[in-house]
Amino acid sequence: MRLHTKLMLGIFILIILIGGIFEITFKNIMESNLKHEKGTKALSVAQSISNMPEIQKAFSSSDPAAIIQPLTEKIRKQVGAEFIVIGNRNEIRYSHPDPSRIGQKMVGGDNARVFKGESVISESIGTLGPSLRGKAPIISAGKIIGVVSVGYLQTDIEKEVGKIRSKIFITTMIILLGGLLAALLISLNIKRAIFGLEPKEIAWMYQEKHAILESIHEGIIAIDTDGRITVVNETAHKILKVPNDVLLRGKRIDDVLENTHLYEVVRTEQAEYDRELTISDEVFLVNRIPIFNKKEEVIGAVASFRNKSELSNLMQELSHVKAYAEGLRAQTHEYSNRLYTLLGLIQLGSYKEAIDFISKEVDVTQGFISFLMKEIPDPIIAGFILGKASLSSELKINFTIDRESSFKDIPAEISRDALVTIIGNLVNNAFEAVRENEKEQKKVSLFLTDLGKDLIIEIEDNGKGIDTSMGDQIFQAGFSTKSRHSNAGIGLSLVKESIRGLGGYITFSSQEGEGTIFTVAIPKHRGCLNEAEFGYRSVNS
Repeated sequence: MRLHTKLMLGIFILIILIGGIFEITFKNIMESNLKHEKGTKALSVAQSISNMPEIQKAFSSSDPAAIIQPLTEKIRKQVGAEFIVIGNRNEIRYSHPDPSRIGQKMVGGDNARVFKGESVISESIGTLGPSLRGKAPIISAGKIIGVVSVGYLQTDIEKEVGKIRSKIFITTMIILLGGLLAALLISLNIKRAIFGLEPKEIAWMYQEKHAILESIHEGIIAIDTDGRITVVNETAHKILKVPNDVLLRGKRIDDVLENTHLYEVVRTEQAEYDRELTISDEVFLVNRIPIFNKKEEVIGAVASFRNKSELSNLMQELSHVKAYAEGLRAQTHEYSNRLYTLLGLIQLGSYKEAIDFISKEVDVTQGFISFLMKEIPDPIIAGFILGKASLSSELKINFTIDRESSFKDIPAEISRDALVTIIGNLVNNAFEAVRENEKEQKKVSLFLTDLGKDLIIEIEDNGKGIDTSMGDQIFQAGFSTKSRHSNAGIGLSLVKESIRGLGGYITFSSQEGEGTIFTVAIPKHRGCLNEAEFGYRSVNS
């Protein structure tokens, strides 16, 4: 059975139950009230008659019935009672609607309390049938001399209740029909609101949505038009440094995170992409998108947060892959040239020259490799430098490693990938700089040292130099003086992010037409440098 059918049936059954309970309860209340009203009226009439002087005097006459009967019949017709019966102390009637019953004994057996001086309301069966009676004692000279009984038949009361019941039934049917129409409208509205989905489908979609939100590596936060959080995933909890057991749904976004711009997105209905936002001293890239309903009305906004350092790490990885590929290509090209040279010497029969050529290449290569293995034992950094050396040979650049270099004491907690990113991008930057100058000798030198509390990296080139007035602009993503390159302006930005992550700083000095020196200082242990944050220093030579 579909949801809207269940809703209609359930609401209809509920309304029938409510209508039935309403009819029974109202009927009982009305019957009780009517009985109370009739009984009170009967008692009031009985008490009034018992206090009439004419009635009290009639008891001392020779024929009380002759005086009492006409008087009570007149009163009975005026008050609409079924009967008014007056009896003496022996319960002998002095009045009755049926004159033939005058002089007979009263029936019903409910006069005992009256003869004790009480006025009562009772239900009993008399000569006219079941009736509701009001009874009062007749007192003369301080003595009870008789009893007055004023009654209404139960059949008359039931007739009046029946009239009321028909009205109640009509009212109940109107309620039932209105309830059925309301059930139909409610079920249709609910069906429209949930897009015709069944509860199982909604539950499955909820579980699927929850699983998707928790599997997303980005933080997700959604708000309604009042700025209250409606959706927040586990990653967002981690970004905000809020435990998962703390409920954020329902809270205002301003109480959880400031400067989200989600209100602005709701107001302008315009999405924002790749905007930077600082949360707990970390920089995140945020996408903010308005949420629309079927009527194209904005009902909220959703934001996704991704740590900018993750994107920087990805760019670093891509840079590493590119550098490794360039190194391998350069080595392949260089050794291909040497093999051709060796092949030519052998074909010419110049065996001695071939042997000398091989010995020379082996000495140079082995000497350089031995130096790297001894002074830079880390295989990742040494292999990377070796690849850059091969690339420089292909580019006809004189790339040298200062023989005083030593990079042995590198703490394990310092990321090798970050060091490769710093060295690689600075070397690449130097290669680009010297390739653009007009000097015949293009030189790039690298100096590494681990002496003292810091790791020092120094790259020097004899390129055209950098205008030091640019300041930290050269470290901004996308800024470059090499407009001819499609990927220009990325390298130094990656260097900046890597140095910031390691707690170091970078300086550069440059002279136009002479070259540039970049110097990087990285503390072996956090807190060794005076600079609390990334910084740069430019020095004119």
